[in-house]
Formats: sequence, structure tokens, C-alpha cells
Amino acid sequence: MDEADFDQVVEDALDELPEWAADALDNVVVLVEEEDADEPDLLGLYVGVPETERGHEEPFEPTRIIIFRLPLLRLTNDPATLRKEIRITVLHEIGHHFGISDERLDELGYG
Repeated sequence: MDEADFDQVVEDALDELPEWAADALDNVVVLVEEEDADEPDLLGLYVGVPETERGHEEPFEPTRIIIFRLPLLRLTNDPATLRKEIRITVLHEIGHHFGISDERLDELGYG
């Protein structure tokens, strides 16, 4: 899968979100990068303060969700399976934005 197709699958996953979830991501940037230099097998990363931990007075850096392309491409050669894994990774990182733990995301099938 080339970069443009990969980006499109990420966009499709975001477009499929319910309206309430998409609205809550109004100030969240979703980026695609090649891989994490420190953890090359990392599929995605949430960088920010979850909604459940925010106060009213605290200034926050912009929230970022990073999807790492190369580790996802290394998971499978099957396009349908790759699309599924990209979607799961996007939803997993969005779950962190809402304060959902890794353990709970695993239980929900987004581990």
C-alpha cells in the first residue's frame, strides 16, 4: 500500500466515527509518520492529556495522534487485514483521548 492509500484508510477510519466522537476531536491532529525512532514496532501513539484528566484552567499543548505506517505495513501483506489493523490503531489512539486504558481497549477489541 502506498502512502496516499494508507493516508486514505486513516481518513476513512476518522470519517466513520460517530458525530459526537468526531466533534470531541475538533482540536486533535492526526498524523501519519513512518515509524517511532525509539520503538520501531509501535503502531500508534497518543500525545496529549485525555479529556478525563483536563481541568478548566490548565493550558494544554495541542493533542496529537500519530499513526506509524511502516510497522503497520510489516504486519501483513493482505490489504483487507491491513485496513482493519489501521482502523483498530486509529480507534485505539482515539480511545486514549477519551481516557480509556490499554486494558479496556483490549477488552473492547481495540488492543
